[in-house]
Amino acid sequence: MKRTLLLNPPSFQDFDGGAGSRYQATREVASFWYPTWLCYPAGLIPESRVVDAPPEHLTVDQVAALAKDFDLAVLFTTSASFHHDVETIRRLKEVNPRLQAGLVGPQVTVLAEESLAAAPQVDFVARREFDFTITEVAQDRPWADILGLSYRTNGHIHHNPDRPYIEDLDALPFVVDIYHRDLKLERYNIPYLRYPYVSIYTGRGCPHQCVYCLWPQTFTGRRYRVRSVANVAAEVRRALELFPQAAEIFFDDDTFTANGPRARELSRALAPLNCTWSATARVNTDYETLKAMKDGGLRLLVVGFETGDAQVLQNIKKGATLEMARRFVKWCRELGIQVHGTFMVGLPGETKESIEASIRFACELDPDTIQVSLATPYPGTEFYEYCRERGYLQDHQLVQGMTGYQQCVVDYPGLAAADIFQAVPRFYRRFYFRPRYMARALKVMLQDPDERRRLLKESREFFTFLFKRRQCREDQAQAGAGCS
Repeated sequence: MKRTLLLNPPSFQDFDGGAGSRYQATREVASFWYPTWLCYPAGLIPESRVVDAPPEHLTVDQVAALAKDFDLAVLFTTSASFHHDVETIRRLKEVNPRLQAGLVGPQVTVLAEESLAAAPQVDFVARREFDFTITEVAQDRPWADILGLSYRTNGHIHHNPDRPYIEDLDALPFVVDIYHRDLKLERYNIPYLRYPYVSIYTGRGCPHQCVYCLWPQTFTGRRYRVRSVANVAAEVRRALELFPQAAEIFFDDDTFTANGPRARELSRALAPLNCTWSATARVNTDYETLKAMKDGGLRLLVVGFETGDAQVLQNIKKGATLEMARRFVKWCRELGIQVHGTFMVGLPGETKESIEASIRFACELDPDTIQVSLATPYPGTEFYEYCRERGYLQDHQLVQGMTGYQQCVVDYPGLAAADIFQAVPRFYRRFYFRPRYMARALKVMLQDPDERRRLLKESREFFTFLFKRRQCREDQAQAGAGCS
């Protein structure tokens, strides 16, 4: 068995691009998701080690110094960080020339041939779900026999057949054991989750057809495969034993509520554990499921509203309506479920008017918190093909090269990339500077000292983000460079 390093590599400062992040960028408020995908093979490979460089603030030199202790290094890469990650492999091999190094993640799943051709330092790529692919590499099986592997031999690139998606997810190890072994809980923070939190997947894949969503289209598939209720409940119990300081469990499935009866059954199984938990959801979730989840300990739902324009909702194949969103928020408010709403600007068919409609809609819904992102056309998604075929792609660099902040890379007729970019801070200001929201936040801060400290800290980080983002844009404009 090869001594294996599973690495979420260094990148931009405070860059959240690891194996678990929905989109890869430096965040407006410091946020770090668990490298959950790397922790599954770590639990299958004896004497492996997971190193999560960004939240540990490790440099490339510090990570490279680890190379001498391993035979195999596996790095999770993204479209935004690919070139940084290849450079990290080069440094690892300088320290240990005998090291075998491979890449995993959606980027190299979609562009396996191109990634290997562009990076001679990389020995192999594990496509799609890589849990057992990497385990077999670590077991030193012949590469020609390993499903899901693309690799270089004698100057030629070979692609083995795809590995089927894992059907028996209960066969995988508990990631919380690897969290406890290799990670520090307090390094991980998401603004809308209670601190510190623990993240777990209860299933993989999503049955919905959203054109922009990276993971189901490139990595996990458009079918929701789930762990048994007993298996999930057992891992939650294990997490509570290992991390008594944890304030919350977060179920980070693509869509936790995609299977309503199963969500209700799992909620009933969690109720006796008396733990606080949050999850992802869609606006088509029925009242019965929401109530069962609340009764089972649910605190908050992360919900993708995306837009306030009915036509844009149709364009992105969201399978939802504005009225569904209104009803969903009404039910959550009645049940006492908090809502973190996510929105995007720059989706197919976006106009200045539709952006304004989205801002008004967010204010009307009035979720507890929001996140506003630039719509990003990742390779392998329908959104990417839509933009490429119509010539809407302005740039292939998804983040600004010095900071890691998101760039707007789409430029529509009648709606320039600069207009879309500027809509993000305007969206945030219009939502958070409303008297209604500010009064609510003040009430929370007066009642809860922990929330007061959290909100004040996040406010400072948020305003710093807006200032740096604006400064970066102005500096580039003066230098004649592209918008970041």
